[in-house]
Order: sequence, then C-alpha cells, then structure tokens
Amino acid sequence: MHLLIAAAGSGSRMGADKNKLLLKVAGKTVLEWTLKAAFDSKKITWIGIIGQPKDKNSICSIFDDTVNSVQWINGGSTRQQSVQLGLAALPMDAESVLIHDGARCLVKSFVFDEISKIVSKGQAVIAASQVTDTIKKVDKDGEIIESPPRSDLWSAQTPQGFPVNKLKHAHSEAIAKGWNVTDDASLFERLGLPVKIYDAGPSNIKVTTPFDLVIAESLLSNLKG
Repeated sequence: MHLLIAAAGSGSRMGADKNKLLLKVAGKTVLEWTLKAAFDSKKITWIGIIGQPKDKNSICSIFDDTVNSVQWINGGSTRQQSVQLGLAALPMDAESVLIHDGARCLVKSFVFDEISKIVSKGQAVIAASQVTDTIKKVDKDGEIIESPPRSDLWSAQTPQGFPVNKLKHAHSEAIAKGWNVTDDASLFERLGLPVKIYDAGPSNIKVTTPFDLVIAESLLSNLKG
C-alpha cells in the first residue's frame, strides 16, 4: 500500500513559529509519531511526505530512508494542490493510495491496515468517528436553523483511501471545474462516487491547537520508548 502524508501545515493556530509537525510531544515530534504508526503498519510499503520546500531539511532529518522507503515531495499552496502533486509522484505501479494528515499523530497502525484492506478491494473509504455532540446548523445571523440527528453525522478524519486512477480523475475534474475542497472524499461525493466509513474512534484527533497538544501528550506518554 502507498501512503501520502500531508505535512505542509503551519503553526499559526498553534501559535508556533514553525511547522506544527516539528513540535515535540511526549518526547518526539508530531511527525515522528505519525511515521511510527505508518512504519508499524503491516500493509504500507511506500511513503511520500508532501511538504513545503522550506521545511524539507528539518523534516527529512527525522527519518532514515535507508530503513524505510520514504520520499520527499514538494507541495503546493493548498492541501488540494499538494495532494495532486503527491499523486503525480506515486510509483507507476501504484493501484491504491492512502492520504493522511501528518498532524494526526495519534493514528494507530491497525487503522492503516484495516483501511488498506478495504481499499485493496477497489472501494474508497475514510477514517471517521461518530459525532457525540448535538450539532446546530445556523444562518448568517447566528440563529439556529435546524439540529440534524446525530445518528447521521460523522466527523471525517484521515487516513482516507482510494483507488489511484479514480482519485487522479477526481482531482482532474476539480481542476477543470474549479472545485476547492478540504478533503479528498469530498471530490468523490461531488462526482457521485461511493465512499465508505471506517470507525477509527474519537482519539484519532488532528493536532491543531495548544489544547490538542495537551491531549496528545497525555495519550502518547504511555507509548514512549
């Protein structure tokens, strides 16, 4: 299985002066924890890290590509553009691919494996967790319009897995039609292509704010070593 890790995040919402993936949590950088889960996966055989050129030296210094097959890929100005560049850099024989946010450092290796199994059957699938809060849809004036039933709502996560040819086609359509989306599953939705849900649980959070770092520190501290 081929894995693309989106690693071009900034530290703006974190209040940091560098890429948040280079921040330390429980003794390792955020990206090191993400890579550890990927390296522990039984299915992943190739990893591409998509990032900004200014971060290349710092990011490449934290992994040893003589032990694991890891390739650096220069990203674009948006996540969508970065994934497009990542897809173009895949080996020619890649049939399936997982897209994962480097900031989801709490991901478990078995999640990569389980999603890989589903994708290998030709299906698109994303990690997600069922919403537990009551969600309110509001109008532009901040007034509640409706409260969708929680049973129908899931919070999208990564990894997200797709057949390579279909995902490349979806990105080509996005370029042609000017679509801007926040995850790759949204492209499949716009094209009417089915995407399955894999329940990865609520702990697979994306480290975005200082509070997220506190949570990650607590959960990862037991995994040191």
